[in-house]
Amino acid sequence: MRLLLIRHGQTPTNVDFLLDTGVPGPGLTALGERQAAALPEALAGEDIEVLYVSTLTRTQLTAAPLAAARGLAPIVRDGIREVSAGDLELLPGHSERGQEYMRTVFAWAAGDTALRMPGGETGDEALARYDAVIAEAAASGARTVAAVSHGAAIRLWTTARADNVDVAFAAARPLENTGVVILEGSPADGWKAVSWEGAVVEPAGESGPAGERLESAAE
Repeated sequence: MRLLLIRHGQTPTNVDFLLDTGVPGPGLTALGERQAAALPEALAGEDIEVLYVSTLTRTQLTAAPLAAARGLAPIVRDGIREVSAGDLELLPGHSERGQEYMRTVFAWAAGDTALRMPGGETGDEALARYDAVIAEAAASGARTVAAVSHGAAIRLWTTARADNVDVAFAAARPLENTGVVILEGSPADGWKAVSWEGAVVEPAGESGPAGERLESAAE
């Protein structure tokens, strides 16, 4: 299966670099709406058969132009929502405490999945819910599936599940709004990242709450 993981368009709290992970969350900025409107053309070469979105408003608004262009009914699943910030919710992502968010996410990606986000979920819980949606998509029999999701969640799942992406690779590469990570594979056979925002991924950085770069490269 070919899997396209797409980060949502820009939100007001992205502009302010805030950790905003609650449901339903904010809508899109004017720029975010333009980013969403550009997705159908940007993905014109992809034969998308199934389209997933999370329970957060921003993913549904981002997916709407693509869904309309392809005649698809987006499937809403909580499993691909953003990693919950817990006690860090609405803190500035670049603040000293706010950076604990991505440090925790990348600790999970490195294998410390029992670690708990302060006041939030563990890595085991975050990966399990994401895995369940990807498994559902794979079981559909679709050859190409797109999921409009969230920066930290996409970077976590890709790093944890793709055999050619490690923490250093993902930490060095911010995922911009409507950035796309493309993978191929299956839950049974494993996954390989094909491209990261248009750049070819070869066998093996950091970012803010949903994908912006942080000064601390250790995350």
